[in-house]
Amino acid sequence: MGAASRELAVVVLAAGQGTRMKSDRNKVLHEVAGRPMLGHVLAAAESLEPSRLAVVVGNDADEVREAFARRATFLLQAERRGTGHAVLQAQDFLADFRGDVLVLYGDTPLLRGETLERLAAHKTTTGAELVILTGHWPLPGRIVRGPGGRVERIVEMTDATPEEQQIEEGNTGVYLVDAELLWKGLAQVDDRNAQGEIYITDVVGYAIAHGRPVEALVMEDPEEAMGVNTRAELAQASAAVRRRTNERLMAEGVTLIDPATTYVDAGVTIGRDSVLEPGCVISGDSVLGERVRVKAHCVIESSRVGDDCVLGPMAHLRPDSVLEQGVRIGNFVEVKNSHLGEGVKADHLAYIGDADVGAGAAFGCGAITVNYDWQAKHRTRVGAGATIGCNANLIAPVTVEKDAAVAAGSTVTGDVPEGALAVARGKQRNVEGWRERRPGKK
Repeated sequence: MGAASRELAVVVLAAGQGTRMKSDRNKVLHEVAGRPMLGHVLAAAESLEPSRLAVVVGNDADEVREAFARRATFLLQAERRGTGHAVLQAQDFLADFRGDVLVLYGDTPLLRGETLERLAAHKTTTGAELVILTGHWPLPGRIVRGPGGRVERIVEMTDATPEEQQIEEGNTGVYLVDAELLWKGLAQVDDRNAQGEIYITDVVGYAIAHGRPVEALVMEDPEEAMGVNTRAELAQASAAVRRRTNERLMAEGVTLIDPATTYVDAGVTIGRDSVLEPGCVISGDSVLGERVRVKAHCVIESSRVGDDCVLGPMAHLRPDSVLEQGVRIGNFVEVKNSHLGEGVKADHLAYIGDADVGAGAAFGCGAITVNYDWQAKHRTRVGAGATIGCNANLIAPVTVEKDAAVAAGSTVTGDVPEGALAVARGKQRNVEGWRERRPGKK
């Protein structure tokens, strides 16, 4: 918020049941491009640095409280009696608050912090006591303006005249309002309507009727007004966030060969001059350094990749993998919960799980760290400069020391000293004349 702006409180309404999602999960926990829906809304709100942030939830929101416990105060709307009733649940929380209250919704994940900053600036420059965020998107309410563009009322489509139904400007339901006006307006609103509910839109009517200045700001990107109520809308919102993410990455100096087939979550960071080939999926809070090449159809999950690494094609980094500078991971190599030092190479068909690998070590085709004994996971340690031959099994817990080697086809169950070669395979035996004597020979 700018220096001229007043103190800000944010109230996010997230008590809806989300029945159209047809899910056992709370609607606002469904992920949009790798981040829960509510997480996007809170991030936009937090960008304004509010002094207070509250989320109004329903009775079935224990998971929501747990997921965002450190980011907001949670208030219970035990009975769902409309948006105005939901906002009233924050009245005690804001009893001593004298600034502006911003009302948001937990199922509108596309709303940007920049748009909310414009809303706050508009309220400051116009001197309005209430500002409505509007947009040219299919929205249930229409903004009726009078002479000079002054807001006269909000009319629901079901109540609109044929002329009013042609109005393109719609009400997003996002309001920035003086706290004093908000509580005074809600105190005058009753639930004597067909639904028996209290609506926050009635505060707008109260403000206009009592001569309080009301303004409306049209958002630049109408897509931001989109609410998510179905799985189809969830996919649409995810596509929009991924598109924004790809555009941001390209603006920051990352090359995407085909953005339409590159799937990067909202929380991912990638350094300049990196290249993403088609079919890549990079998720969670992954961080990729500079000049990283991710070849086609790689999957990276919540991992750290240093500068100048090369991955793929068709490589898989599972969560908590760390690759230092210059690591090379080839096709059909899987890395899980492992730390690979600078310059490590595993060019094809290998599994490195729960391992700590020193700089310059190399894994041959088919090498495997056997990390699970059917009861617990164990770690493998491979020293700097060590070489693991093709089709070798390292049975954890085991250590291969610096500059040691494991011969191809070995199954290693004991530690290998520094500079030693481990050979652990049965002696070859040739059965002469086997093909002539084998059963069923034709």
